[in-house]
Amino acid sequence: MNHLLQVEGLVIEAGGGAEEAIAALLHDSLEDAPDPTSRENREAAIDARFGGTVLQIGLDCTDTTPTQTGSSKGPWRERKERYLDQLRRAGPSSRLVAACDKCQNLGELVEDLRQEGLQTLDRFNAGGVEQLWYFESLAEIVRPAIPERRAGRIDELTNAFRSLLD
Repeated sequence: MNHLLQVEGLVIEAGGGAEEAIAALLHDSLEDAPDPTSRENREAAIDARFGGTVLQIGLDCTDTTPTQTGSSKGPWRERKERYLDQLRRAGPSSRLVAACDKCQNLGELVEDLRQEGLQTLDRFNAGGVEQLWYFESLAEIVRPAIPERRAGRIDELTNAFRSLLD
């Protein structure tokens, strides 16, 4: 819950409205569904309760397909490349939520690396070089949809991450 609330706070701080804030709270719900039927039910519930815009942001901010649920999410690089392509086609609201999500993720990762060292990376499905590629690629895609202050924070965290890998 902490992550979701922090992402929501970043979205609001960056000027997001109610739909973006709700989507920020729900952004992990689809990819965290335990099975395809649960995911389908979650999509329907989001649409019914919060509307198509919130659902679309959620879909845009999800790096899995409807059949990739639970522990069957597919190869990391393949998912991330598909997600980046998805964000290139997404609207500004989706890019804002994605930027705030990844900014929060990256901030946590940098802090963990500072506290625990490089062994932090052992708990991820991709190494530091792959993750650096991902965060740099994402920053380039979302930059036009986010305030300069948020872009600057992502750049600062990416540079810190890079230096910790060296």
